Amino acid sequence: MKKVIILDGGMGRELKRIGAPFTQPLWSAQALIEAPHFVTQAHSGFIDAGAEVITVNSYACVPFHLGEPLYDAQGAELANQAAIIAKKAAQSANKNILVAGSLPPVFGSYRPELFERKRGFTILNTLYEAQNEYVDLWIGETISSIEEAQVMTSVFKNSNKPCYYAFTLNDEVSELATLRSGEFVTDAVTELLDHNVAGILFNCSIPEVIEQALIDTNKVLSKLNKTVALGAFANGFTPIAHDYQANQGSQAYRDISPSEYLGFAKKWHALGATVIGGCCGIGPEFIEVLVNWKQELESA
Repeated sequence: MKKVIILDGGMGRELKRIGAPFTQPLWSAQALIEAPHFVTQAHSGFIDAGAEVITVNSYACVPFHLGEPLYDAQGAELANQAAIIAKKAAQSANKNILVAGSLPPVFGSYRPELFERKRGFTILNTLYEAQNEYVDLWIGETISSIEEAQVMTSVFKNSNKPCYYAFTLNDEVSELATLRSGEFVTDAVTELLDHNVAGILFNCSIPEVIEQALIDTNKVLSKLNKTVALGAFANGFTPIAHDYQANQGSQAYRDISPSEYLGFAKKWHALGATVIGGCCGIGPEFIEVLVNWKQELESA
């Protein structure tokens, strides 16, 4: 079994937990604007828990969260600042920490019907250029549709850094895993494999649906005789409804413990997942449990 890499957890909710300014619609960008020291603190918390990769806090540096005027004026600058903060946090650690650049949903999480290909490329490419100097790898996060993934492949086309694609899934356990768009994971994976893909991940979905997504991905990889890294970073939310309206309020948390989350991670690992972390609501205490488990695997 390949070595497990532990990602960090959910940045936005961690900022809120530690007392950073945090309101809709700015969400995690508010701390960047008003109190960037909290962003450093959040990164450091995940590093102290044992995370080996921290993700740039650029998820909300898009018009959907900032609004068009603020995005036009400061969007690229804020993403650049977020990347610099992450890089400095990594360099301050007493161990090797990688920085993952983030390309987020530009028209709202879980809203594939709002995606616009041309405008989407322009925004994502701006965020790419703003972060690229300071990151070691890339994660396209919370991808809701094949079209969104296709645009990200265009942005990553000439990158010489590892590029990972993280899909968000429908929060309904079924015999075939589907994206928020309703498209099959098998079709999404097949589409990606002709591009610059270091790994396929699943994120910001309830833990229960990720197992089937990994099973379906493995079938495609086996059929096409392809090998890429697999991974997952689930959220701590209750299932997200199909008509969810981002920015209209916070999604409710579920009562999931670090030990329960570890139980899901072990299932993912058994299916070949080697890149494991957490998304919204998964804090440093979860990452610490994952790190302890990794250490047990390596000492076995």
